[in-house]
Amino acid sequence: MDRDKERKGIYLYCIIRHTDTVIEFGPIGIGARKDRVYTISYKDISMVVSQSATMRYEARRINLTGHTLVLEEVMKEFSVLPVRFSTITDSCDESKVLEILEKDYDKFSNLLEEMKDVKELGLKVLALEKPIYKYILEKYQDIRALKEKLAKLDPEKAHYQLVKIGEMVEKALAKENSNFSDDIVEVLTPLSDEVKINDNYGERMLLNAAFLIKNENEGQFDKAINALDEQYGDLLSFKYVGTLPPYNFVTLVINT
Repeated sequence: MDRDKERKGIYLYCIIRHTDTVIEFGPIGIGARKDRVYTISYKDISMVVSQSATMRYEARRINLTGHTLVLEEVMKEFSVLPVRFSTITDSCDESKVLEILEKDYDKFSNLLEEMKDVKELGLKVLALEKPIYKYILEKYQDIRALKEKLAKLDPEKAHYQLVKIGEMVEKALAKENSNFSDDIVEVLTPLSDEVKINDNYGERMLLNAAFLIKNENEGQFDKAINALDEQYGDLLSFKYVGTLPPYNFVTLVINT
């Protein structure tokens, strides 16, 4: 058996603002063991933890989901500072967690104040394939004229022009997607404390963004998303997710 898996440590999930009474979140710890999740406190801040094997958890869906589910449970009552996935102390000695909290108490306390009464909301926007191509043909007269011309030619003779049309469409799509993305971000930014634009993945995604929102502004933000969906819904698909742990705005890297 792997020696690391025989040893036990303390898995660190997040930090919350809380006093020295222990909070129990139930047997929802990461991994198949489902260890009890509870708090270890120093002054008015607490680390949310569970016991764990001192293995390094692979970044697979089942493990990432287990980590996130604990944060989501904690977030029902508290603002959180997420700790980087798979951060585990090398023993079950709780004094090591207390040392971490004591050493960086001021930093953690200040970050908790910044994260108070805010939440992360995620937005992914994808182009609808057939409608967006139709939109391009209607808007770009040169592409439409060339396509109509080629429709009358023998496909073998029109090969070069077909490649050219493909390039023109691709260029037009990139331009339009950038315009749509800029318009959406411009509408939502004034309602947000911070905005993080992440890399897109897949050919049809034109925006992958996270927004840090004050709780009091969430209703306005929801309305703005609905208005954008009404405005662009024939061309774009909006995937709106919340409330999320604020991974995009603060993730603590703790040396254990």
